[in-house]
Amino acid sequence: MPESAVRDVPELPSAAWLGPLPPATRLAFQGGSAARAAAARIFPLPDAQDVCRARRDGDRAGLWLGPDECLLIAPATTGAASLLGELRAAIGTNAHSLVDVSHRQVGLEVRGPLAERILNGACALDLSLDRFPVGMCTRTAFAKAEIVLWRTEAQHFQVEVWRSFAPYVAALLQEIARDYVG
Repeated sequence: MPESAVRDVPELPSAAWLGPLPPATRLAFQGGSAARAAAARIFPLPDAQDVCRARRDGDRAGLWLGPDECLLIAPATTGAASLLGELRAAIGTNAHSLVDVSHRQVGLEVRGPLAERILNGACALDLSLDRFPVGMCTRTAFAKAEIVLWRTEAQHFQVEVWRSFAPYVAALLQEIARDYVG
């Protein structure tokens, strides 16, 4: 029996400004200060007061989604079972929830000088660099789809979206981009 559900990345369009990200291990983590401190010894977690921020260490990232809630992202080669085991051992008996959601969602990258404008075509947040700086992340709506939006660089965004909504989000991004990209 496989360690977790494995699904192919849906067929998604790619352009100079848009592309699917490689498969990744994604874990939904919830826990109080003791569990967070224990998990942070082996995985980058934003501090509880760093609201809507991501922390990256090498190829691992922890995204703050709410009080005591983070999305943990690591390369798929890490393996969900291995990462779950590491984290559970580190957290020990501290109250927490740790769920493998790798099968549920995929990542898209929106990049380039028009990334903010394209994303703002269906996202009401102010994505200007001074209001949504590098490292900021949040759960939000993109038209009718819930996404997690993370600004990884000045002109790069990572969009985490449920697998079933990924074709819709990618198609809508392409439709919006027609106004900006030739």
